[in-house]
Amino acid sequence: MTDLQTNINAEILTGHTELISSTSIERTVTGRNAALAQINDLIHQLDDISALTSTIGGGTAQEWGMREGHRYDCWFTEKVETAMKAITRNIDRSIWRDLMLKSGMIALMDAEARDQWYKSLEQDEIPAISEENILSTFEQLHQSKSAVFERGIINVFKSLSWDYKSNSPCRFGKKIIVTGLVRHDQWGFHMNWGHRRDQLADLDRMLSLLDGKPVPESRSDLPCRFAKHIDDARRSSEVFEDEYMEIRYFQKGTAHLTFKRPDLIERMNDIIALHYPGMLAQR
Repeated sequence: MTDLQTNINAEILTGHTELISSTSIERTVTGRNAALAQINDLIHQLDDISALTSTIGGGTAQEWGMREGHRYDCWFTEKVETAMKAITRNIDRSIWRDLMLKSGMIALMDAEARDQWYKSLEQDEIPAISEENILSTFEQLHQSKSAVFERGIINVFKSLSWDYKSNSPCRFGKKIIVTGLVRHDQWGFHMNWGHRRDQLADLDRMLSLLDGKPVPESRSDLPCRFAKHIDDARRSSEVFEDEYMEIRYFQKGTAHLTFKRPDLIERMNDIIALHYPGMLAQR
């Protein structure tokens, strides 16, 4: 690792991602195991009660455990093995999500990395919550956190169209032009959600981290603020501004993003230079 990369990593990552403490891990694993044991006992008790009500004509748990006129699936009315497997998976999935938030790792991930992580949690087989699995998983994530952060910058950079002179194929300039960020119809302007929204959020996240500030929550990040601005000025082409950039958008769907912090853009270009040596002019 070069001295430049070491300095960049230190500036970006210090204070933003702390591994979960051993005390917290122990409490999480102990609580999870205790809860599952109680749930297992509860399901066995429910089976016993169901057997009793069935003998007296009161039906089984699958019948009296549901709202009248409804047949919602309920794991408590399944066989113990089936129920416990599904309940354990659902609890472990929620714990993994919570651990990612508490560790700060999710803040460093770009849209692609977050999507991969959440998709992995939807699989039938996910790592069980245990001290060994937690430590192993977060050690791997911790070791790759700088690479994950840098990939977000590279992905935004690679997505730029070189059809515009202000978009340099070698570096981020003072201004970049993106296509498809907005659309315009008889009702005025609208923000396009999806891929472009994710890129705008990634840019906001990277600038905040480089500036040593917390990553904005999804409900108050740049795409949400930009969308609200568009809704407030739907009939005309307006200019959106915040502390990091100015966004001027047009009816054909393009948007001009002018950066206000040259120092942060230089740091982004330093990261690009690490991945594409020789592309940036010597400064």
